[in-house]
Amino acid sequence: MMKNLLLEEGELVDIESVSLPSATFAKFQPQRADFLDITNPKAVLENSLRNFACLTCNDVIAIHYNERVYELLVVAVEPPPAVSIIKCDMNVDFEKPIGYEEPEVLTREQKEIMNEQERIEAIKKAEQAKWFHAFQGRGNRLDGEKKNTEANPKLLDPSSKAIERGLPNYDYKPGCITFIRNLNIPTDDASKSGASDAPEFQPFQGAGVSLRSTKKRKK
Repeated sequence: MMKNLLLEEGELVDIESVSLPSATFAKFQPQRADFLDITNPKAVLENSLRNFACLTCNDVIAIHYNERVYELLVVAVEPPPAVSIIKCDMNVDFEKPIGYEEPEVLTREQKEIMNEQERIEAIKKAEQAKWFHAFQGRGNRLDGEKKNTEANPKLLDPSSKAIERGLPNYDYKPGCITFIRNLNIPTDDASKSGASDAPEFQPFQGAGVSLRSTKKRKK
């Protein structure tokens, strides 16, 4: 209150008793844009106004919520210029906070262009991450020496291909598990040639081995 009245400690104040009409409407303007972060600002304001008895146009009130202080400018009241808010049915409205900018509304063509650009960027990132070489960095020794810490590219087989990362299953459905196996199924020609070259199987044709050595009988 002393801040709103621009008073310092020890100054004199003249008080006059007046009769104010009951408020029917009040409009407030938040002084900061972060006031919009409150989930239900009308409920917070209604709870905070219980600490006030009246409102005056162009006055600034401060409310405390969630360990923060929000200042609100009283833009308009009905009936003007001052009203009593004790036991009254008052409608509340808000103006755009100071420093708040309306989000830009994109047209359909702009949205399509942005979606196309995002799709192209996603494809580029997927292509960059497609080929992955493991263990290409350098090592650090615990004793602080820098011996044999550099990667040796000669140890890599130049003919070996990089590991290709798998692609996600875009046909996935919740509650369904799909097992994908890469099996090298031989062709008919290979199976026939392999069957003809293999020897015929004959059971019990191996040699027996005794676990206990036999002792020779004395004559």
